[in-house]
Amino acid sequence: MKYLTVIILAFSLNACTQNKITPKGSETEKKQDIPFDEFDISDISLIRLIATPEKYDGKQVRVIGYLNLEFEGNAIYLHKEDYSKALSTNGFSVDFTKKIVDKKNLYNYNKSYVLIIGTFDMNDKGHMGLFGGKIKNITRLDSWDFSY
Repeated sequence: MKYLTVIILAFSLNACTQNKITPKGSETEKKQDIPFDEFDISDISLIRLIATPEKYDGKQVRVIGYLNLEFEGNAIYLHKEDYSKALSTNGFSVDFTKKIVDKKNLYNYNKSYVLIIGTFDMNDKGHMGLFGGKIKNITRLDSWDFSY
């Protein structure tokens, strides 16, 4: 029951804020004793990344979006429709770390919604400058499939 309470608390805190998660070593983290390693990551929507890229430039971000993997076009989009209608400015070029490439079969995540964590670069617009920026050094890739 204690673990369930901690998990519910963690999800509640995450759901109530779109701001930066509490930094490691802060008093708040010590009091809550939440077992997460990713406290220096901005948990944001792609909409915020599109609207205010300068706020997140050079920072680690955690985003959810539609992943497309193809030659010179690896990108995460706000929606599947943005990809299918070639709205590349609603997407961000992606670059995975070697560890992720070696650990996971990336194409199992192709053409699906995913959660990724990486470093945002607002000046790198990907192949031919088509995208709104780049999320590079991606250290986490997970499916985001909630079918009801």
